[in-house]
Amino acid sequence: MRVPKFRNRMSSASLKVLTYNIHKGFSATNHRFILHEIKNLLRHIDADVIFLQEVHGERNISNNRFDDWHNNRQFEFLADQVWHHYAYGKNVIYKSGHHGNAILSKYPFIEWENINVSMLRSASRSLLHGTVQVPGIHQKVYIICVHLGLFGHERERQLSTLAKRINSHVPSDEPLIIAGDFNNWRGRAEHYLHRDLGVKEVFKMARGAYARTFPAWLPVLSMDRIYYRGLDVINCNLLHGQPWHRLSDHVPLFAEFRLI
Repeated sequence: MRVPKFRNRMSSASLKVLTYNIHKGFSATNHRFILHEIKNLLRHIDADVIFLQEVHGERNISNNRFDDWHNNRQFEFLADQVWHHYAYGKNVIYKSGHHGNAILSKYPFIEWENINVSMLRSASRSLLHGTVQVPGIHQKVYIICVHLGLFGHERERQLSTLAKRINSHVPSDEPLIIAGDFNNWRGRAEHYLHRDLGVKEVFKMARGAYARTFPAWLPVLSMDRIYYRGLDVINCNLLHGQPWHRLSDHVPLFAEFRLI
């Protein structure tokens, strides 16, 4: 199995992040349970902060189809012994459990909160908003994990809520990273994010176009994003091809920032 190798350049002035919709630990076709493979790959990349979407917080079923199935909280399983700090916000609740967004961090949370932005009964959504302190700097880093709705009018209201949240809770001179599955293949999020918040998108700035992340086996849609302000981009990577294309239905995005 070949995976990209990243230089371990972490210092007190840089921060490596990754965002990934893990499809509840299943392959895109739901035929394979691939959470263990994801865990191994995340350890190899060794990001400092990981933004996850579609993570099971609880799933109490007995599933004989998958030999390595377990009912533990997926974010704890992925974080084990590497990311000692994590936050989880449930989105979708059902009889056998729930799933939502999670943030794994090597650095402690000063605080975190899950904000409900559901607009439809059939599609629960939330923003997981945390604040971490990176050793060696005196500034807080504000981080928000996002998974927005499938419909345009739904996303517009959720983006408006996101903008209001940031304007009221994040100082304009503090580092901010917003990452996740925006379901925004038409690029309309810029109206709220760039104009109203002054944030930039990593791949748009570094490569001139948003990264194509969906579907994983032949990415054509730019569903996932990493937005930022108050930091400089050192490098970024779209993790596609082997082995990523046969795991989740999305591929992950990686970025390394220099804290100003």
